[in-house]
Amino acid sequence: MIIDTHVHIGDQVSFNMTEDMVLASMEKYHIDYSIVSNIEGVEYNNKGILLPKEKQKSQIDVFQKTLRFAKAYPEQIGVMPWVKPVTERVDQEFVQLMEENIQYIRGIKLHSFYSRIGMDDARLQPYIDLARVYNLPMVCHTGGCEEADPIHMYRAAKANPEVRFVMVHMGLGTDNKEAIELMEDAPNLYADTTWVPIESSLEVIRRYGSKRIVFGSDMPIDGVDTYYCNPKGERSLYRDYFEKLEEQIGSEAYEDLMYKNARRIFHVPVN
Repeated sequence: MIIDTHVHIGDQVSFNMTEDMVLASMEKYHIDYSIVSNIEGVEYNNKGILLPKEKQKSQIDVFQKTLRFAKAYPEQIGVMPWVKPVTERVDQEFVQLMEENIQYIRGIKLHSFYSRIGMDDARLQPYIDLARVYNLPMVCHTGGCEEADPIHMYRAAKANPEVRFVMVHMGLGTDNKEAIELMEDAPNLYADTTWVPIESSLEVIRRYGSKRIVFGSDMPIDGVDTYYCNPKGERSLYRDYFEKLEEQIGSEAYEDLMYKNARRIFHVPVN
């Protein structure tokens, strides 16, 4: 079994990832369940410039679009609402949408690069409080700008020890060492494999055991074949996870990484 905890849909900031692409990739590469967030919730562009109001999509609309996907494929798709803490807030409509659809929701997603805000910013606390109420993990992109440095995830985790925090990428574009070190003193801080070489995942498992890391991919950011190669045909690092990692860590730890931890951390209702 494989649960991918970091999958996207949406058409925004030069990305176009469709529901059909997600489903086709899942079938082709034998992914049993995907937890999906919608990139149309971005607040800033790649250059760190706030998108004009006419190009912003509301937090509620983005959430509802993701929910429709999950409701159409409830045994395969779960939802992480992509939140917009700079331009919007938690309001009664957002809370009601969560309450009415909690059976589909697996976490709450912040993209610190596309919102230019750290997880420890006070504007995130209402979302963290919701995660606490509904026993959901807070999931956040790390890497690419100061606000996305893993230290902000660490500080939020320390301040909210009863909430689970998942560091997507473990610091994208780095050697992942800072993120791995920060896990030492925050047992509620978890690692994610998205664009992470298996050497870093092996180090997480060596230091903290196999219960502190989940499989994620950004699929289908490189198309239907994200798990296999990029659009240029260059080999994807995810092939190391599929083809090499189990032999190196053993079946029990491999099952933890590829699906058992996701079932526990995200409450994925699959056998």
